[in-house]
Amino acid sequence: MTNTLKAKARKIFDILNDKYSEADCTLDYKNPFQLLVATILAAQSTDKNVNKVTPQLFNKYPDPKSFADADIEELQKYIFSTGFYRQKARSIIEASQDIVNDYDGIVPDSIDALTKLRGVGRKTANVVLGTSFNKPVIIVDTHMLRVSGRLGLIPHEISTKKDAVKAEKELMDIIDKENWTQFSHMIVYFGRDICNAKKPKHDICPLLDLCEYGKQELQNN
Repeated sequence: MTNTLKAKARKIFDILNDKYSEADCTLDYKNPFQLLVATILAAQSTDKNVNKVTPQLFNKYPDPKSFADADIEELQKYIFSTGFYRQKARSIIEASQDIVNDYDGIVPDSIDALTKLRGVGRKTANVVLGTSFNKPVIIVDTHMLRVSGRLGLIPHEISTKKDAVKAEKELMDIIDKENWTQFSHMIVYFGRDICNAKKPKHDICPLLDLCEYGKQELQNN
């Protein structure tokens, strides 16, 4: 079964690469720390919305030390529009304090170190590792869970329960390692463009031949 899924994953990668070869992280950032902060802000928000907030935010707080020393209520005002601003402000301040105190103000470049930072989950860590440090990672966000579930790359139960850790492990087993990060970025583009949550565009989907979910949806409609 694994070999079959590996072959399917390669076909999906090749098809998506024809359409989204330039896919990359859509958050604006200038260094690993800015990407870390932007990724925290992007939870339950959109990259477009975050990109509206970060220029002024990074002008006010240019480095980990300034975030570590930030007044939490003032920081909340800057990031209010991204939603869940109280928790996000706390996460950013605490992660910044850990970076300053434990890593001399330098964002670490390993999954273990990043996920030990307060307020930094595995998805955020993988975004930073894959995008800023060019390490092979599978980034499991809502698009990856939805699309890979529909395509049958991960079990339906993992997709519906939104178990990101299990999804990451499943995908690491079937996707060629050198393609992990690019595959992750392309799935985001594809999820926004065609395979969206409410109304997937089955009629123009380049992956329809590989998608039993899509075929069934078209039959039912």
